[in-house]
Amino acid sequence: MTRMFVAAIPPDEVLEDLEAFVLPRRGAVPFRWTDPEQWHLTLAFSRDVPERAHDDLVDRLARAARKRSPIEARILGGGAFPNVGRAKIVYAGVETDREELRRMAIGARAAVARAGAEVDGQHFTPHLTLARISKGVEASRIVQLLDAYAGPPWTIEEMTLVASYLGEAPRNRARHEVVETFRLGRAGSDPVRDDAPPRGR
Repeated sequence: MTRMFVAAIPPDEVLEDLEAFVLPRRGAVPFRWTDPEQWHLTLAFSRDVPERAHDDLVDRLARAARKRSPIEARILGGGAFPNVGRAKIVYAGVETDREELRRMAIGARAAVARAGAEVDGQHFTPHLTLARISKGVEASRIVQLLDAYAGPPWTIEEMTLVASYLGEAPRNRARHEVVETFRLGRAGSDPVRDDAPPRGR
């Protein structure tokens, strides 16, 4: 079994701009901040993907990606889960074509489920997780600070399948390993194999 997720990963310059904004504001809440190199927009997540399902999952994600079109996006504002008053997660928001992104997520989740893995059933809210804490705290200050942020635009052109290995990175963090990348649209007929994945992967 492998812990995996499907994501849209912003390019380096987008992540660097967000990191520059967030870094001096981290003291606003006692959260455990996530590694900027792992910031991503999750489309589908499964805690346990059977080894036998990997090839089928790659094929299904390639087909799902072909059905979707590239869309413009930018990181904008922020929020907290489950809410600002009892926050366990602080996140950055995403401004984009919500309907097309929703369909992208539906396609990714269907691919994971049909490949034989259980999909996280939480309601899809486009976001990048920035920080976590085990006990819910009041986080209105950091959310208000994030509300002032508007990042540079970029185009979501691909979906990425990532394997996540808990506790294998420094400071007991998860290690992320890109499995495959899938271009959106008809040009994305085959998975993209890249021996040197860019930042964030």
